[in-house]
Amino acid sequence: MIDPRRLKVLRALADHGTVTAAARVLYLSPSAVSQQLAALETETGHTLLQRRGRSVTLTAAGALLARHAAEIAEQLERAEADLARCSTGLVGEVTIAAFATSITEVVAPAVAALRRRAPEVRVRVKDAEGHASARLLLDGEADIAVAVEHRGSFSPGNGQLRHAPLYTEPFDAVLPPEHPLADAAEVRLTDLSEDPWITPWPGNPVHETVLHACEQARFQPRVECLSDDFSAVCALVAAGAGVALVPRSALHGIRPALTPTIRPLTGPGPTRRVATVLRRGSEGHPLLRLVLGELREHAAVLDS
Repeated sequence: MIDPRRLKVLRALADHGTVTAAARVLYLSPSAVSQQLAALETETGHTLLQRRGRSVTLTAAGALLARHAAEIAEQLERAEADLARCSTGLVGEVTIAAFATSITEVVAPAVAALRRRAPEVRVRVKDAEGHASARLLLDGEADIAVAVEHRGSFSPGNGQLRHAPLYTEPFDAVLPPEHPLADAAEVRLTDLSEDPWITPWPGNPVHETVLHACEQARFQPRVECLSDDFSAVCALVAAGAGVALVPRSALHGIRPALTPTIRPLTGPGPTRRVATVLRRGSEGHPLLRLVLGELREHAAVLDS
């Protein structure tokens, strides 16, 4: 008989690649992880790991069993969701991983509404960008992620995650007050091809979206300043350090003292597509459905 707790250890190794990383996620020592994997090999009668010095890789049998472990975890998620449906009260805890702007514009208002509507529901929020939110979901440290979709997004998980559109918003051109196009009603992206640029750091979905938009406009931006804080981006633009493209909702909280000139783009422009992401099998949980409903309601005002 295979111990399902040891399958969880094998799955952590498959997801994270090393015994040390798996041990960190499972809050075990590396030696305990190794012992559990050795016991699993004994239980199954198969060699699951190929050891080369300090590194390990999954054998064909190990990879096969890891896939079954993921399916079993998904089925357990469904079992928890079905049991929760039997409950008549909305009581419990939900953890949301979300990026900063979505926390301000969507998550925080949803939390406030839930405190009035369902005071027995506790919502915890973790600020997370890019793949970090997907990893929190896979590791069981978050129940819902609010994340930006872009090329290559949500690659972790091998199909273990389910995502659905939440809202889409345009980017606006952010210009220094003295820029030649500061008085224009709209700005073409190609008109900014010779300017210095300010973008978030590589790895931030907005950085990738901006570079892809410039690529579609047939130029490569000359990036001179990098910041993941849109207030800092706008302050640098206002100081004349360059131009930027910023998602519209991220401009809502910019202090007047930092406000540069903001103009819409003419013609096809980039958009920020934001999605909710869950582990497969958990989508029927009534607590998650309640929280997702509030997120959608408060995101509707941002949808372009």
